[in-house]
Amino acid sequence: MSGSELLAVLMLVSFMALVFSGFPIAWILGGLAVVFTALAIVLDVDFAVPIGLDWHYTSITVDRIWNVMENWVMVALPMFVFMGLLLDRSGIARDLMIGLARLLGGVRGGLAVTVTLIGLLLAATTGIIGASVVLLALLGLPVMLRQGYDPRLAAGTVCAVGTLGILIPPSIMLVLMAERMAMSVGDLFLGAVFPGALLGVLYILYILGYGLLRPEGAPAAPRETIDWRAVLDLFAAILPPALLIFAVLGSIFLGLATPTEAAGVGAAGALLLAWAKRQLGPGVMQEVLRETTLTTAFIFAVLLGATAFALVLRGLGGDTLIERTLLSLPFGPNGILVCILVATFLLGFFLDWIELTLIILPLVAPVVIGLGFDPVWFTILFAVCLQTSFLTPPVGFAIFYLKGVAPAGLNVTTIYRGVVPFIVLQLVALVILFHWRELVTWLPAQAYGP
Repeated sequence: MSGSELLAVLMLVSFMALVFSGFPIAWILGGLAVVFTALAIVLDVDFAVPIGLDWHYTSITVDRIWNVMENWVMVALPMFVFMGLLLDRSGIARDLMIGLARLLGGVRGGLAVTVTLIGLLLAATTGIIGASVVLLALLGLPVMLRQGYDPRLAAGTVCAVGTLGILIPPSIMLVLMAERMAMSVGDLFLGAVFPGALLGVLYILYILGYGLLRPEGAPAAPRETIDWRAVLDLFAAILPPALLIFAVLGSIFLGLATPTEAAGVGAAGALLLAWAKRQLGPGVMQEVLRETTLTTAFIFAVLLGATAFALVLRGLGGDTLIERTLLSLPFGPNGILVCILVATFLLGFFLDWIELTLIILPLVAPVVIGLGFDPVWFTILFAVCLQTSFLTPPVGFAIFYLKGVAPAGLNVTTIYRGVVPFIVLQLVALVILFHWRELVTWLPAQAYGP
C-alpha cells in the first residue's frame, strides 16, 4: 500500500470517528479535505488527481464546487422541500384520516392501514421525513392507542410509513443520487415507483396479518354506517393531493417537464391548495420559508463538504483502493454486490442517508457498474437499503421524531421493538428487488426505451 493510499484509509477512518463527535457534518467533510490535502503536501505524497495548495491546482476544487452549485437539477431540491412543508400545514392529511378511518376502521388493523395509506400519499407529495413522521404521529398514534392497539405496532407503523417519502418520488434523496451518479432523475423516479408500492403493500399485509393472529393488539373500531356522503368526503380529500401528484410526476413521466420544472409546478400547486384551504396566512408562509431555507442550506452545506472530501479522497487513490479491495473479494459479481449492500445497511446504523449518498455511493458505484449491473437498479437497491437507516438505532431519526411528539408513556424501548418487524420487511423488499430486477427496470424501459 502506497503512502497516498495510507492517507486515504486514515481519511476514511477519521471521518467515521468524527461523525460521533456531534460536530456539524459539513464542517467535518470540508475540514478533513483541507487537513489531508495539507498532509499530502507536507509528506510529499503524490496525488492520483492533480490537486494541491497552489492556485493552479486549487482551482480544480473551486471548479468542482461551482459545477455542483450550477447544476440545474439541484434547483428542484428547495422547491420540493417547500412543496412538502406547505402541504404538511394545509390540513390535507387530517381530512384523509377522517375519511379513511370511517371506511377502514371496522377492519382489524384498519386504523394502522389507514395510517399506511395516508403515509403513501404523503410520501408522493411531501417527501419530508420529519414532517411526515410527526404529522402521522399527531393524527394517527393517539387514535390507535385509544382504540387499544399494541403500542409497538402503532409506533412501528408510524415510523416505517413516515420514511416512505425518502424513496417514493418526488424524493430529494433520488435527486441527490442522480446528481452524484450523473444519471437522469426521471429514470430514478420511475425506477422507484414499484419498489415504493411494494413496501406499502408489505406493510399493509403485515398489519392485516397481525390483526388476524393477534386481534387484541389491532382491534376493529365500531363500524360506522357508510353512506354516499362519506364516500364523497373521502373523494374530496383524495382529489387535491392526487391531482398534485399527477401534475408533478405525470409531467416528468410523460416528458412534458424536467424534474426542475415539475418541482416548480408542485410548489405552485401546493400554494394553491394551501390558499384554497385558507392556510396561507403570513405566519404560515414565514415558517415554511424559514424551514425551507434551513433544510436547503443544510443539504447544500453537506453537499459542498462532500464534494471537497470526495475530490481529495479520489486524489489520494481512495476510489482505486476501494475498487481493488471489492474486486479481490472471493465472490462473484452478485456476492460483491451483496457485500456492498450489507455494508451499507450496517453503516446506516451510524451514518445519515446524506453522508452515505454523497460519500459511499460514488465510491462503490463504479465497481458495480464495471461488473455489468444496471446503474438504475443498483441505485434503487442502495436507496431501499438507506431507508432502513431511519429506523435502525442509534441514529434512527424517525424514532427520535416520533419520540418528540409521542404521548406520555411511549418510551424509546417500545418504539425500537415496534420498528424491528418493519426493518425486516424492508430487507425482504430488498431481497425481492434483488431477484426480480424488472420491478425497477421495467418502467424506465417503457418510458425511455426504444
